[in-house]
Amino acid sequence: MARRLRPVGLDFVETAPVRLVFAREISAAPGVVFRALAEDVPGWTAWFSAVTFARPIGGDAGREIRLKGGRRFVETVLAAEPPEVYAYRVDVTNAPGARAMAEEWRLAPAGTGTRVQWTFAADGTAPFRFVLNHARPGLGRAFRDAVTSLDRRLTRP
Repeated sequence: MARRLRPVGLDFVETAPVRLVFAREISAAPGVVFRALAEDVPGWTAWFSAVTFARPIGGDAGREIRLKGGRRFVETVLAAEPPEVYAYRVDVTNAPGARAMAEEWRLAPAGTGTRVQWTFAADGTAPFRFVLNHARPGLGRAFRDAVTSLDRRLTRP
């Protein structure tokens, strides 16, 4: 059952009760990575294996995302500042126990490539927070695999 979450701003990424932060350096340049994140939403299915469906909605103001396992999200873009920040909050989801969620992708030059930092921020019931905190290793692995796949996709000749 889908339900509307509490609307949050970009500051929630720093203040959320659950903050999972992951980072990795890749060889693709920041501008190229930003375009893949913000401008090629349907392309997420090609490099983030958990994402089964992705499309922009409301112009570039939002996204609809579906994950393996049946989780669905309707999101609002909070920041799209090329080539440094792409962030969005979840407005509607079928994830049980969720009250507020936002994600931020922060990009910084690293040599000739990019340092990609993903922050997953959330609030919810105690069981929801417990599960998220214990899911950290799996989410970290999913992030590393996704960013590695994205880098291969962006840098292949």
